[in-house]
Amino acid sequence: MSPTTTTSLRSLSFSLYASSNSTSSPTPIEIRQLLSSSNRFYGLSSSSSSSLTTSSLIGNLVFSSRKQFLSLKVQALAAETEQPKWWERKAGPNMIDITSTEQFLNALKDAGERLVIVDFYGTWCGSCRAMFPKLCKTAKEHPEILFLKVNFDENKSLCKSLNVKVLPYFHFYRGADGQVESFSCSLAKFQKLREAIERHNVGSFSDISSSASEKVEDSSE
Repeated sequence: MSPTTTTSLRSLSFSLYASSNSTSSPTPIEIRQLLSSSNRFYGLSSSSSSSLTTSSLIGNLVFSSRKQFLSLKVQALAAETEQPKWWERKAGPNMIDITSTEQFLNALKDAGERLVIVDFYGTWCGSCRAMFPKLCKTAKEHPEILFLKVNFDENKSLCKSLNVKVLPYFHFYRGADGQVESFSCSLAKFQKLREAIERHNVGSFSDISSSASEKVEDSSE
C-alpha cells in the first residue's frame, strides 16, 4: 500500500469519527424552565408575575363593583323620573288641570252654583310649590268645591286676559255671581284662602246633602 493511500484512509477514518461524535441528541428543555428563562429575559421573576395576577384580579373586582354601583344609580334615577312631578299630583276628582281657555269656560259653566277656586301657578314658582300640599289637603277637606289648576306658562293668553301677573294667584267663582274674589297668596298667608272659602262656600254642604237625599227618595219610590 502506497503512502498516499495510507494517508487518505487515515483522513477518511478521522472525518467519520468526528461526524459520529457530533450527532449527540440535544438535552430536553422543560416548559417550566422555558417560562422561567422568558421571565428573566423580560426582567420578571416568578413572584412578580404572581403579584401581577393578584393585581389584575383586584382590578377586575373594583371595576365590577363600580359597574354595579352605576347600574343601581341609573335604576334609581329611572324610578325617580317615573314619579309624577309636584304640579302633576291631584288631591282627588274635584281637582282638574286646565289646558285651554275653552276647557276653563266649560268647567265654570258645568259647575253651576258650586264654588270654584282657580289656582294660577308656575312650575318654577317656589311659593306655588311650597303651598301646593296644603292646597291639596284643603281640596280633600272640601269635596264640594271644584279646584282648577292653571299652568301659567302653558296658558299665557288666558292668564293675560284674566290679568294674572303674580304667582301664586287665586280666583273664586260662584254660579251667576261670576268672579267673587281674587288675590295673591303664599304659604305664610294661607289663612287668607281659608277665610275666603268660609265667606263664599255658604250653602254648598246643604245643597249637596239635599240633592243626595232627593236621589235617595227617588230610588226608594
